[in-house]
Amino acid sequence: MILILGGTTEGRNAAQTLEQAGTPYFYSTKTGEQELDLRHGACISGALDQAAMQQFCLEHKICLLVDAAHPFAAHLHATVAAVAAALQLPAIRYERLFPHRDQDVDWVDDIADIALKDGERLVLSTLGVKSISRLMPLQGPARRLLFRILPRESSIRLAQAQGASLDDLCFYSSGQDELQELQRLRPDVLLLKESGISGGFVEKVAAAKALGIRVIALRRPPMPDAFHVVNGPRGLRRMVERFLPDFFPLRSGLTTGTCATAAAVAALCRQQTGAMPAQVPVRLPDGETISVAVGYGHDFAFCIKDAGDDPDITNGAEIRAVVRESNRFEIHGGEGVGRFTLPGFDYPPGCPAINRGPRQMLRDNIPGDYSITISVPNGDMLARRTFNPRLGIEGGISIIGVSGIVMPYSDEAFIQSIRKCVEVARASGAERLVLGSGAKSENALRSRYPELPSQAFVQYGNFVGQTLQMAAEQKIKEVTLGVMLGKAVKLADGQLDTHSRRATFDRNFLRLLLTEAECDTTHADDITLVRELWQRLPPAQIEPFARTVVDHCYSHCQPLIPEANLTILLIDDDGRIVGS
Repeated sequence: MILILGGTTEGRNAAQTLEQAGTPYFYSTKTGEQELDLRHGACISGALDQAAMQQFCLEHKICLLVDAAHPFAAHLHATVAAVAAALQLPAIRYERLFPHRDQDVDWVDDIADIALKDGERLVLSTLGVKSISRLMPLQGPARRLLFRILPRESSIRLAQAQGASLDDLCFYSSGQDELQELQRLRPDVLLLKESGISGGFVEKVAAAKALGIRVIALRRPPMPDAFHVVNGPRGLRRMVERFLPDFFPLRSGLTTGTCATAAAVAALCRQQTGAMPAQVPVRLPDGETISVAVGYGHDFAFCIKDAGDDPDITNGAEIRAVVRESNRFEIHGGEGVGRFTLPGFDYPPGCPAINRGPRQMLRDNIPGDYSITISVPNGDMLARRTFNPRLGIEGGISIIGVSGIVMPYSDEAFIQSIRKCVEVARASGAERLVLGSGAKSENALRSRYPELPSQAFVQYGNFVGQTLQMAAEQKIKEVTLGVMLGKAVKLADGQLDTHSRRATFDRNFLRLLLTEAECDTTHADDITLVRELWQRLPPAQIEPFARTVVDHCYSHCQPLIPEANLTILLIDDDGRIVGS
């Protein structure tokens, strides 16, 4: 059993990650005021000192602690560490993402270190209601302090108990614009905690800078050394899989792109410092950082591809990287890495089959100008067991990956995970369910619907028909289906499961679509991948072709969800919505 110490955005994200397992766990908050809809987690509330937390862990057979509390909850962090040590339990710290410390900000380690200047007459504090009593000495005849707090009765009472009047308080509001709020209040100084990206730190500092307001920021306290730190849902899942292998029904894995990046990071580390760590940090495309196991050869570093429980041909493959100084940043494909021989991919024929996502990961993780060569021993043999030869990728495997993580794939388990996500989306009260095939389409859809909560977005993989039927079962009234062209053409042909094992690209049907859209059918004659049409179609023909594809998709999808208002959005390779 797992106990999450939450009450924050990170706590909510941790719970959503564990919900995917369908396994019971506990979620603890101090006040019980955070709204959550959990199907497998049991919520508990009330402050837990070391004795109470230890007793709870013993009574409920807790074998893993997840500290996802606020970064400044130093007492709770110490309590979690003490309980973990006393009961010999692993403790995971779900940390926030933090931007680099801005040099234009005045940083302090303690409230006692805050020094105000003459002429700074109005100070706005966002340090939290518990800090008010410690800030009161900064007030004086020529200086006023304002305290921004949550609009809760308990917070107001606590503020007044520390000597603040109602006139000294202002309140956070949903969707608050920091620039407009600071323009309204016009403080001379803004006091902040280093609350991280999820705490709005970047927006607050940017707004203050724009108005010439001095910013004083309180550095976050250090975490206990014994914590195993993650800073996102993928890292949390992998850490839970490490300590509790049976918690999730299937184990996640790494993409070849993540493995190549880890090998390159390790090779550069050895080159620069002589150190050869067993694990290196890899920044994923969404900013999350995970630790990846690596090894070393004579003049290279390597990472063993771990596909988790996904049936991947490349599982166990050794992916190597050689990093050398150069006058520019460049990426090469070595032994066992295929080459594109046909158009329609991220890069033209002749280039190594290293897709855009992994290239960007390498760029993000390797600062400076270096020549990076990725190779895969026996990659040419492995590639013969993939679709690469059919797609025109010759000589080896592809280095691929959008999110950096391989979610475990089995039809039954994946369909059940989709069902759980749809149920959670319905229970969240979101006004619309938004369905995407994967990370790229979901990013485009999130941009289209920025106001929706994260629970509203569900990935269907290839199971379009079954996911729509699940939405119908949940009686969801507004549904958006985002689809990219390769799957869309199969869907337009009535193939509601778009996996390549079960649905094939029908060139004759594509010609019929082009004819109906009054486009030149020769565009379909020699393409290898349907997405090549985005480059071949003249700009004036893209809109009528997209509309035709969407109309056919709609004719097959709407009957599956007759009571809902269904919107279908066609997404191109750059993540732009080109048809609806």
